Amino acid sequence: MALTINHAPAIAGVQTFRYGLTRGASSAIHPLIAEQEVKVIRGESCARAARALREQGFVPDIICAHPGWGEALFLKDVFPEAAILLFHEFFYHARGFDVGFDPEFPAQGLESDQRLRMKNAHLLLSFNAADALVTPTYFQRDTLPIWAHPITEVIHDGIDTQNLQPDPTVSLTIDGKQLRYGDPIVTFVNRNLEPYRGYHQFMRALPLLQQQCPEAQIVIVGGEDVSYGSRPPAGKTWKQIFLEEVESKLDLSRIHFVGTLAYPQFITLLRLSAAHVYLTYPFVLSWSLIESMSLQCPIIASDTAPVREAIRHGENGLLVDFFQPRQLADAIALLLNQPEYGRQLGAQARKTAVANYDLKTVCLPQHLALIDRLIDMKKVR
Repeated sequence: MALTINHAPAIAGVQTFRYGLTRGASSAIHPLIAEQEVKVIRGESCARAARALREQGFVPDIICAHPGWGEALFLKDVFPEAAILLFHEFFYHARGFDVGFDPEFPAQGLESDQRLRMKNAHLLLSFNAADALVTPTYFQRDTLPIWAHPITEVIHDGIDTQNLQPDPTVSLTIDGKQLRYGDPIVTFVNRNLEPYRGYHQFMRALPLLQQQCPEAQIVIVGGEDVSYGSRPPAGKTWKQIFLEEVESKLDLSRIHFVGTLAYPQFITLLRLSAAHVYLTYPFVLSWSLIESMSLQCPIIASDTAPVREAIRHGENGLLVDFFQPRQLADAIALLLNQPEYGRQLGAQARKTAVANYDLKTVCLPQHLALIDRLIDMKKVR
């Protein structure tokens, strides 16, 4: 049985119930409490829907929830006999992780510290009522307070490596040009083009790259909104700001901004990539990195903590300093000029993806075993 606040597609064998908010947010409230009130309203709304299910006779063995928006706050009060497993995505810190990592976008002092501390408040309350947490990477686990580590399991969401296999027969037409496997194609993917995922550093590497590899076709995937971090100045997008910084030095006819792609096109593009670039702050690891590994892409990635969990330099990819565009350009050029080396790295990347991140053989069995274990523990208690 599933509870959702959004319209959700039907899942075979799962009854889905949608609920609405019980009330709106207050118009006058302390700024540091405003976000918490929104979480409490969502938690209250979810708990009310859960109570209605209980009144109809439904009591779950286990509740699996994402606590990030507040829904998990009061579920233990409705179902005290149920095991509660929470998905841990990220615990905020003023230092040592994403905030303050990039000196170009420094932290904003005490006000920023206070805001980040309060962003964790509802998470702490939810964790206190949980029997266990599950998180995709050790990096994400390490964002948690040390006392939460013993109840936290590291299990990735999982990637369908059987469907995400290399295919050298595919092609894709972009801006009227047909791209084929074996072409010097460089790919860069963000949900939105922004500093958190290294868009600014990638753009600064392109003039250097085009000097070394003038025939390279560079395909940039991503929207122009903001997923993470601060917003750009009014009337601008991060895409515009960093393109304008370097465009006078670029051959724009070989740079293709394609916006967001339908998933089949996205996968086809990665299958064609001769050098796939993935950059990130110390933040949540993107699914796209693991997908690109499964597709056997030659990968150049930032030498940041979450990435080092998946990519080993010189073995299944190349790692570069996030803040060194020349180092990034040199690494991309190396793979374009030595395609056989790139294919060797890509083959090892796929082996890593299959061994560590496959949904059906690795991650899903681990998730199901954790659920069974928690239910058994609850019954013993």
